[in-house]
Amino acid sequence: MKLTIITAVINGERFIDRCMRSVCEQTYKNIEYIVIDGCSADNTLQIINKYRNCVTTLVSERDNGLYDALNKGLSFATGDVVGILNCDDFYPNPHILMKVANTLNSTSIDSCYGDLIYVDPTSTNRIVRYWRAGSYKRNSFYRGWMPPHPTFFVRREIYEKYGRFNPNLGTSADYELMLRFLFKHKITTAYIPEVLVKMRTGGISNVSLRNRILAHRMDRMAWKINNLNPYPWTPFFKPLRKLGQFMR
Repeated sequence: MKLTIITAVINGERFIDRCMRSVCEQTYKNIEYIVIDGCSADNTLQIINKYRNCVTTLVSERDNGLYDALNKGLSFATGDVVGILNCDDFYPNPHILMKVANTLNSTSIDSCYGDLIYVDPTSTNRIVRYWRAGSYKRNSFYRGWMPPHPTFFVRREIYEKYGRFNPNLGTSADYELMLRFLFKHKITTAYIPEVLVKMRTGGISNVSLRNRILAHRMDRMAWKINNLNPYPWTPFFKPLRKLGQFMR
């Protein structure tokens, strides 16, 4: 099984080294590593070139944001399974992709995911939040649940069948993709009960209350464009889902 890992970056000199090193040090070696750079103006490309021997495809050109860049990466992907690793995230140990490959090799499921830890941007041993995803229950989406996207690995054929990211949804594009795959099209998935990714705090969607409110609106739009009803029960349950979204 070949795993494709895609990293999109622009001006990421501060953290890209740790991200790429965590991919290149994996004990699982059948990896296709695709890096999409948005014409960085800092030292990002010089750092990427340090790991050029383990990068299968490097593209450096202007794009229309993160999800446009990830879609570009998907167009180059040839692996059986695709994972996304943002430039300020990293795998916590060298055995993560081996566990992912073993999980998907031993079953006929379409995807898998695990837990994620938010860490301090500079002191990555300091845990800010532990996101324990838990086993998948389809109705959990009604309560604002979603898998941690950086831990979500999906067979490439699913992207080919059901589509890529929708950049028009901004920071909710990953939520919409997982809602579309898991909830709407009912692809199969497995939960790996351990930390698969460490993520530095300070993401765009969480940087301010205004951004959180905008993200919640775009999450609701994700349901609408898929012709799904996020509130299948009485209006009494609406505040519960809003609370769940705010806490994820």
